[in-house]
Amino acid sequence: MLATRIIEKKRDGGRLSCDELAAFLRAYLEGNVAEYQMSAFLMAALIRGLEPAELSVLLREIIESGARLRFAEDGPPAVDKHSTGGVGDKVSLILAPLLAEAGLRVPMMSGRGLGHTGGTLDKLEAIPGFDVSVDLVRFRAILDEVGCAMIGQTKEIAPLDGRLYALRDVTGTVPSPPLIAASIVSKKVAEGIGALVLDVKCGRGAFITDREQARRLARTMVDLATGEGVRTSALLTAMDAPLGGTVGNALEVREAIETLKGGGPADLRAVTLALGAELLVSADRASDVEAAGAELGAILDRGAALERFARLIEVQGGDPGVADDPGRLPSAPIREPFRLPGSGWLDVHARKVGVASVELGAGRRRVEDAVDPRVGFEFHRRAGDRVSEGEPLLTVHAADAASAATAAHRLTDAIRLLPVPPAPQPLILERIVR
Repeated sequence: MLATRIIEKKRDGGRLSCDELAAFLRAYLEGNVAEYQMSAFLMAALIRGLEPAELSVLLREIIESGARLRFAEDGPPAVDKHSTGGVGDKVSLILAPLLAEAGLRVPMMSGRGLGHTGGTLDKLEAIPGFDVSVDLVRFRAILDEVGCAMIGQTKEIAPLDGRLYALRDVTGTVPSPPLIAASIVSKKVAEGIGALVLDVKCGRGAFITDREQARRLARTMVDLATGEGVRTSALLTAMDAPLGGTVGNALEVREAIETLKGGGPADLRAVTLALGAELLVSADRASDVEAAGAELGAILDRGAALERFARLIEVQGGDPGVADDPGRLPSAPIREPFRLPGSGWLDVHARKVGVASVELGAGRRRVEDAVDPRVGFEFHRRAGDRVSEGEPLLTVHAADAASAATAAHRLTDAIRLLPVPPAPQPLILERIVR
């Protein structure tokens, strides 16, 4: 096989045979295709796209490049959820223990913050001592003990994807729907799950702002995962404004705990229950999403999922006391109220808020940057609310006065007051199944 022939064929819009693409990918793993050659192929795939058959080969090769978890068929159904990324999205922290309490097994492998969006691993590491770097043996042991586990991707799972993503990140080839779909679905299939729900964010704070593009990505992922034997559905959810009332790692953990106690913001609870209901139905544990949502809501209301979360924290090395006393989470020394002149209806631009939180220290500008778990924004009024003159809209939690002032300046571009109320928008925009 000549790598240049493969690259040229895809560059010119040709269709690679299954054998050609499989051989090319395996040669790359074995060191017989150079990084610059794979970079050229990824750019050609971005521009020309991948045919369904090519995408299936890519998915299969990524899955088979590493280990694949398998669970006993007579045990609890294994399920998972993936979000394409948003601002204030702390759903996984609630959903994993909630589903475990409902009798499902949740082997959740998550990621770190990317761009203006937060990452589940960064939120978990805001809990003192919580260890997300767990090997597969320990991962399975935690699942057996708690019913859920939340870790980062291990080197054993889909190593080909790890190498390809590192290249995509530095070659301008991240925003390719086929490559995104293969990357996401391969890792979920390798987890050994039988059911998957995809939370595909759409709007100003999402990576994909256009609804039709989000729909196409969702359909591609649903088709890929279903083709691998995983019952899959996708929900397109709104991400024009942040989800919930907090942005920033420790603040979001605190809000997740409030929700696990039966409280929390209505929008966060609604999205969590909608995603969880999809999985209960896909796992044959409920007849319809209405009944499933009611069951999960009852679990939240009685606080049982919070106890499960505390057990997970303890088993993964963290301080379980934060479940009862969120005051044990790290907190910022500077807290400054943010106001706007005038009155009106509040409009919050999720992406701009996310960028401001990254600059405050809640996320990373570069891979090697450290994240400050203490900092972020705590909203007192939400998008669409009527705001009076002088009313504090949020509190900036910062490491020092200078960064608080910088964040406040950034927020003046992210938050505005409208003269008329904005048109209401549903949280759940669309449901997609095969």
